[in-house]
Amino acid sequence: MQQRAPIGAILQQMGVVTYEQVEEALEYQQRDGCKLAEALIKLGYAQSEQITQALAKQYHLPYIDLDAVDLPEGVIALLAREVALENKVIPVQLKERSVVIALIDPLDFVTLDNVRFILNREVECMLATPEAVERALSKYYRPQKDLEEELEKLEDTSNIELRDGEFAGAEGVVADDAPVIRLVQAIITEAIKQRASDIHVEPFEKDLRVRYRVDGMCIEQDSPPKRLQGAIISRIKIMAKMDMAEKRRPQDGSIKMRLLGREFDFRVSSLPATYGESVVLRILDKEEGLVPLDVLGFHESDYTRFKKLIRRPNGIFLVTGPTGSGKTTTLYAVLKELNKPNVKIITAEDPVEYHLSGVNQCHVNRRVGLTFARIIRSMLRQAPNIILVGEIRDQETADTAIQAALTGHLVFSTLHTNDAPSALPRLMDLGVKPFLVSSAIIGVMAQRLLRLLCNNCKEPYSPSESELHAVGLSSKDIEDSQIYRPAGCPDCGYRGYRGRKGIFELMILTSELREMAFNRAEASEIRKEARSQGMVTLQEDAVRKLLSGMTSIQEILRVTAAQEFN
Repeated sequence: MQQRAPIGAILQQMGVVTYEQVEEALEYQQRDGCKLAEALIKLGYAQSEQITQALAKQYHLPYIDLDAVDLPEGVIALLAREVALENKVIPVQLKERSVVIALIDPLDFVTLDNVRFILNREVECMLATPEAVERALSKYYRPQKDLEEELEKLEDTSNIELRDGEFAGAEGVVADDAPVIRLVQAIITEAIKQRASDIHVEPFEKDLRVRYRVDGMCIEQDSPPKRLQGAIISRIKIMAKMDMAEKRRPQDGSIKMRLLGREFDFRVSSLPATYGESVVLRILDKEEGLVPLDVLGFHESDYTRFKKLIRRPNGIFLVTGPTGSGKTTTLYAVLKELNKPNVKIITAEDPVEYHLSGVNQCHVNRRVGLTFARIIRSMLRQAPNIILVGEIRDQETADTAIQAALTGHLVFSTLHTNDAPSALPRLMDLGVKPFLVSSAIIGVMAQRLLRLLCNNCKEPYSPSESELHAVGLSSKDIEDSQIYRPAGCPDCGYRGYRGRKGIFELMILTSELREMAFNRAEASEIRKEARSQGMVTLQEDAVRKLLSGMTSIQEILRVTAAQEFN
């Protein structure tokens, strides 16, 4: 094992101290019982930055001046505030398989093990001065500036009772200058700045956690203290016109706000949990949410077939996938494409997410008996050309939608299945007759959302054979393509990804597939026949985006089922 040079010798090589000064510091060290580096600082022969730079050379580690860099919130969010403060570490960069952290002591193996365990990643070290680490902890590991200001105001506010779930009076809550109002406003504004789709306010035994969902991934934020839980949740419920006194039952509400010069709608859901009400705000951006068909992420061949399919005069077209896979966005894009002055479109939604000009949109209200099926039956009396049914959940809705299709209407809807072929057996499981399924369905499209690599920092690399095999490729398949992986930069919050696109599995019903549906064929048999007719699977569409440099192998394996490649 190579022996490390003494810190005194390194400082001499750096020209910081002389031999005599090191000898004097050694004597001081023996008298005072401190470390040599501390003795040199106390004697005024060296500064903290010089000592840390020497330690970095001694242990062959990089040195970082934390005061000279501006770390993005996405990287800071990797470590919870309590963990960072307790261990005196600062996350600096997120790499593909590791996290780079800045710390003070290169021999603090206990801290390294703790951080490695908490992050579940390999940890790389950089050295920083103790003073710089303290300043960085103070700078980053406290609420955002706006949130901090509101929290400080809350400390001195007497008109709001901060015990869990209680207020000193409704007047204090709704006042324009109430600090809790500005605090909630700051939480929402910060979420919009980070391009979040959801805000999660989650109460636990000893803390209140706030998380934003960005590009489909939850990112923990610096959260207000537990004692503000009741004030924050009650404020959100007031904004959403929910019953503030009701804490035992789930509730739904909505908020309309104008922030950062744009109009936003929020769908709010509260759910009673063990330590209080868990609240989720779904952010609906009126400008960003309604996207045209050509930016959804279709491959050119699928896009051409899809545009022909949605212009059929009648039949049912289904979009399938789990919650959060972009089904509603796709259907809104379709309606936007088909919405013309000579076409009448009516929708039944639960709830109406975006308001489309020129489209009649109906909100499902089960409390007064206004279900999907009842709305569809009423729609038919209004002679629409196109009908959108938000979701087929039961036999009544499915039968009514199919009858609408068979009487000359074009019907769009969603269904929860994992792939396109499974939609046909799923409808039969709901109780729909096989002959109705085979005659009414014109096409089914499954979809998922795939994160895109950040164009500013993605880096080319040569994947291993095992990585290629995992996505059904070989080294020969990528000879003419460049494969990229995430790196991380300020633009993407050091996550390596920015934005998402859809991957699609489009199955058009042919006579062979209709016959199979009529005979109640299994989903696997339908899938095999659809593949033989040219259907591109979700995984294959994802691989096309990989070969075009849009995404990474890791993201494909995260979103799609890796075993289907084998």
